[in-house]
Amino acid sequence: MRVTCRVFPSLRLITTGLILGTTLTAASLPVAGDAEHAQGERLFRAQCVGCHSLVPGEHLAGPSLHGLIGRPAGSISDFDYSPALEEANLVWNRETLDAFLSGPDDFLPGTRMVLWGLDERLRQRIIGYLESIAEP
Repeated sequence: MRVTCRVFPSLRLITTGLILGTTLTAASLPVAGDAEHAQGERLFRAQCVGCHSLVPGEHLAGPSLHGLIGRPAGSISDFDYSPALEEANLVWNRETLDAFLSGPDDFLPGTRMVLWGLDERLRQRIIGYLESIAEP
C-alpha cells in the first residue's frame, strides 16, 4: 500500500528543490584543497621563482626544485651547492623544508640561500604546493 502526503502535496517538490539547490551550490564552490593549491602556487611564484625553477635541470641562483620532495639535500650533480648543503645528511620533506624555510642559516649554517624566514602560514602553503606537484 502506498502512503502519500495529501496535507502538504508540495512538500516533496520543495524538499527536492532544496536538496538539488544545495547540491548544485556546493558543487560550484571551489574545494578548499584547490584554493590552498592555488594560493601555494601564487606564493611560490612570488617568493621562490626569482631563484628557483620547477623545470628539471634548469637552475638559476638556486637549484631546480623539480622533484624536491623526497630528494636528498645537495644531490643534484650539475648544481654548485654550498659545502654545508652538500654535507647535510637530510632528505627534503615537509618537516625539513619547514625548518629550512623558517631560517635557512639557522637550520643549516653556511648555506647560501638568502631568506629572512617566511611566516608559518606562507611556508605551509608553499610546502603544500611543492608536495602537490611532486612526482609519485
